[in-house]
Amino acid sequence: MKISVITIAFNSANTIEATIKSVLAQDGVELEYIVIDGGSQDGTQSIIEKYRSRIAHYVSEPDHGIYDAMNKGLQRATGEVIGILNSDDTFAYPDVLLDIASCIANHDAVYADLEYVNATTGKVKRRWKSGAYQKGAFLWGWMPPHPTFFVRKTIYDRYGHFLTDHGTAADYEIMLRLIHRYNIQLAYLPKVITRMKIGGASNADLKHRLAANLADRKSWKINGLTPKWYTLWLKPLRKVSQWL
Repeated sequence: MKISVITIAFNSANTIEATIKSVLAQDGVELEYIVIDGGSQDGTQSIIEKYRSRIAHYVSEPDHGIYDAMNKGLQRATGEVIGILNSDDTFAYPDVLLDIASCIANHDAVYADLEYVNATTGKVKRRWKSGAYQKGAFLWGWMPPHPTFFVRKTIYDRYGHFLTDHGTAADYEIMLRLIHRYNIQLAYLPKVITRMKIGGASNADLKHRLAANLADRKSWKINGLTPKWYTLWLKPLRKVSQWL
């Protein structure tokens, strides 16, 4: 099975080499690696060039944000299955893609568990144990961690790519669209497959959290869906268990 992995980068000189190494260390599947850089000025490009011979598609140019960059990657991807690993994330072990290939065999998409790690020490600060999906779970504030979400190319071709005007909620919107609205066949891999450096604009403070809540509400509306009154308040509350 051919799997496309897309890495989005911008001024990521401190982290991108670890990301690239974790992708190129993957074994057991045909890998198509795609790197989309937003025109970095901090040495990111020189690091990427070190691995250029093993990168199928490399673009470095200004973009209109992270989701525009992701769409550029999706447009270039030719793999049967596509995953996105941003430039401050790493795969947790060398057989991640092999496990994805096995798990997605009879499904449209697969997701797994995620660890948040301290950017300096590498110490695990939070664990996102996703749990098996139950139909309607989005109404109860559930969502899978997007850095672990692998989707068949045919699904993206059928239902569309990221909405570039949707702010930090664009990953939530596309998963809501694919899973809750269109009921794609979803598999759960109960392993930590991705490690993510601590941080995230949507959760940085109360102001950002309220903005994210409004964008989440818009995600339901533009898909012609109606959440419960408690849906989007449960979404951040469910994250409390990640510290326990």
